[in-house]
Amino acid sequence: MFTLKKYQQNALSSLRDFLMECRSSGDISAAFSKTLVEHGFKDSFYRDYRFTDTPYVCIRIPTGGGKTILGTYAITTATQTYLERPYPFVLWLVPTKIIKSQTVDALNKKQAYREHLMSYYNNDVLVVEDSNVDQIRPQDLGNKTIVVVSTIANLRVEDTADRKAMYGHREEFEGHFSKVDANSGIYSKLEKISEKDIEQQTDLSPSSIGQIKGSFANLMCLSQPLVIVDEAHNARTELTFETLQRVNPSAIIEFTATPNTSTTNGSNVLFHVSASELKAEDMIKLPIMLTEHTNGWEEAVQDSILTRERLELKAQSNGGTYIRPIVLFQAENKDKEITVDVLVTHLKIVHKVTDDELAIVTGTQRQLDGIDLFDPTCKVKYVVTIDALKEGWDCSFAYVFCSVKAVTSTTAAEQLLGRVLRMPYAKRQIVEDLNRAYAHLATTNFATAANSMKDSLISMGFEQLEVDTYLRHMDDQASLFDDNSGDSTQPASSRNEDKTPRITTEIKSNAKLNLSSLTKEEVDSVSVLVDEKTGRKVVTVKGTVTDTVKKVLQSVSAESKAQLEQRVDSHNNYVKAITCNSKLGIYFKALPQLCIMFDDNLEVAEHEILTNPSWSILDHPTQLDFQIDETSKTFSVDIGGKKVVYKAAEHFETMDLDHVGGYEISDIVHFLINQVEMRDRPDRMRQFLNLTVKHIVQNSSMTTTSLHRHRYPLARALDKLIQSYHEKGIEDGYQQSLFGNEAHVETSYDITFEFKPDNYPARTNNLYNGSFQFSKHYYPIIEDLKEPSKNNKDSEFLCAQCIDSSKLVKHWVRNLDRRGDASFRLPKPDGTYFYPDFIAELENGRFAVIEYKGEPYKTNNDSAVKLQVGELWASKNSDCIFAMIYAEDECGQGIDQQIQKALNSK
Repeated sequence: MFTLKKYQQNALSSLRDFLMECRSSGDISAAFSKTLVEHGFKDSFYRDYRFTDTPYVCIRIPTGGGKTILGTYAITTATQTYLERPYPFVLWLVPTKIIKSQTVDALNKKQAYREHLMSYYNNDVLVVEDSNVDQIRPQDLGNKTIVVVSTIANLRVEDTADRKAMYGHREEFEGHFSKVDANSGIYSKLEKISEKDIEQQTDLSPSSIGQIKGSFANLMCLSQPLVIVDEAHNARTELTFETLQRVNPSAIIEFTATPNTSTTNGSNVLFHVSASELKAEDMIKLPIMLTEHTNGWEEAVQDSILTRERLELKAQSNGGTYIRPIVLFQAENKDKEITVDVLVTHLKIVHKVTDDELAIVTGTQRQLDGIDLFDPTCKVKYVVTIDALKEGWDCSFAYVFCSVKAVTSTTAAEQLLGRVLRMPYAKRQIVEDLNRAYAHLATTNFATAANSMKDSLISMGFEQLEVDTYLRHMDDQASLFDDNSGDSTQPASSRNEDKTPRITTEIKSNAKLNLSSLTKEEVDSVSVLVDEKTGRKVVTVKGTVTDTVKKVLQSVSAESKAQLEQRVDSHNNYVKAITCNSKLGIYFKALPQLCIMFDDNLEVAEHEILTNPSWSILDHPTQLDFQIDETSKTFSVDIGGKKVVYKAAEHFETMDLDHVGGYEISDIVHFLINQVEMRDRPDRMRQFLNLTVKHIVQNSSMTTTSLHRHRYPLARALDKLIQSYHEKGIEDGYQQSLFGNEAHVETSYDITFEFKPDNYPARTNNLYNGSFQFSKHYYPIIEDLKEPSKNNKDSEFLCAQCIDSSKLVKHWVRNLDRRGDASFRLPKPDGTYFYPDFIAELENGRFAVIEYKGEPYKTNNDSAVKLQVGELWASKNSDCIFAMIYAEDECGQGIDQQIQKALNSK
């Protein structure tokens, strides 16, 4: 059974909260800000692009993150939270015809995609290409979920009369517009038949001028489609905005790896997914092992074949999981030297590659068509292309990317690099070398090739710091596969050699290197060599480049100050990436978890366990004050004395008023049971909903018909009511289970939490990039930490500094907030969790969990709750320390004194 990854669930949760807030408040901008903050992102300005009442947001997911499957779930999420229609009309826009065909095939044939849509919409789903819209029958509208997949270009025209397929009049669509009132708001948005239409379509007469055009575009406008935009960075022009306004969308949801972030036409990015999160969820192969070949393209080809052969041997000991590694070769265009024919001939003659092992995929040769590369009987090991596989091709057996081009631009490498990143079966492999991707580049210049590869990764959705972390430079084949060394990136032949990364730069002809300002250690890291052929002097720095060394380099380098600074930063990030404890194979000791005894078994204190076992929804009042103001189209709900107001959907009232009547309470309950969250047993939930609907009908002027007409706001109101009851049950169970007289609580090593070496799914839009170099953070990157400045007085950074500098600390982690099994957490009574700021493993084997609280939060209720549960965790195991740190405590002690006191506590 298909299960969404955690980052996909989080993305959908963010979308769900945003759309629900939009429907509840009607203020899209405020909903955008609120959702960003609640999901741990920076607040950002919302731009509506004249879509005043239409939510328009973007979800950023790097290549390999599953944008299509998320798109299908976005449809059902929008249906449940915002659209207020059981069967929506969906316009799915893609950038090219190839991706259009692949998307239609995926939605119609791939089990995970099709199964989800069919299950949610009771098998009433129709997916068609824009060229097949004549398959849509009048009776399908409103009775089926219709998904039309189209290219953006097919819609994006200035003169609609020139694009008949989308904007031309169709007789079969005329019936859809017969009941549209000329005084209604929708009438003015529909395109009318013009004189040019009469000239171009013989089936129209002059008497038709001014009538509603029976076009597919008008049909979409009438239906207010949900718009899904794939590769949305290609759709940020003024003409695109005008095109989308024509179809009158109810909501627009974009997906892209590289959203436009300009101030003029940037996307409203609601949720970011980083490459680190994809790696943590086993979606992509990382790091990328890069080998640059300056001795000719033949060497790059040879080493790519050797890499594949070694991977195939490794795959045979991969626990029975079938993987046949594939090399993806990128040849040059016909007007260049290393064409497809030249490369194929070389493979066959020099490397004895047979026809059944080789597939050519170009504009004219499509040798992969009809071949299942995942079939164990398939023999294809090598694929040769130019750029025909640059988009939409998905074979996770592709492990090795080899470009015989002299790589000089971003697109040259980017076209195919993304094809080798997907992880087979989206599951981490037992053999570590099978969790990586491999790239061999023919080049005349190491720096040019490496920078091109970095640019390519950034254009695929990586952040600069991720690129520096995950792109590993390899000098020889032995360094790829070393079974005897603790670190497989170290070659067996060079185990005793100094492999510390070095950075070089050419010295200006008249410049003199002055090392007088450097320490002895810094001087020892610097060396100068003279190229015997050119006579040019090159300065090399080994290991981390300090600020003082960087200034010396900048004073003599032939590079510009900005160029050198960027290279030094990347170099230092790389050094950090391969020298931090998580990359050196040093494990972070597993933390004991807070546990309770449940049904005679020790279980982690999660809310599913803590909820009062005797809690029942039927123990709560079945009363809901649900009122409707028809004139303003708002719904007023009174829940426990709190007034909640919902905004109605315009189209919902218009579309359903003619179809009301004859509804029973059972019809409404049947609808509600699929809309509210199941917080109790289905039988009790159904009984509660039945009693509540009965109470509304018996104690108000509302009939079952009016309730059915307004069933969506009713469902949201009931869901909020049930949630409030459930939260009370959680709070009661929390106090009973953890702090009651009969509570059995342990902090046990029998059940532990582990910071895994390759599992730090940081959000890269909020990474630390300050000048202070932390030496003991377990991972090479740190999320949500900023150096103090005039605008940032937050002292969490000072806490981190004190922890990092303490001799008592072995290593520490900036704990991630709400990142699944990568986050250490403790329960809170409101049904949420507490994610402490810092977790440190001490040299003596103990643990310190540290939470910082600024002055405004020092004495609030949330801080008191966190202190209580943190101290409970620490009190149950002598290895555990919990400390809540303030800028200054009640004894006048500062941050450093408080932390040292905590770390030294018995």
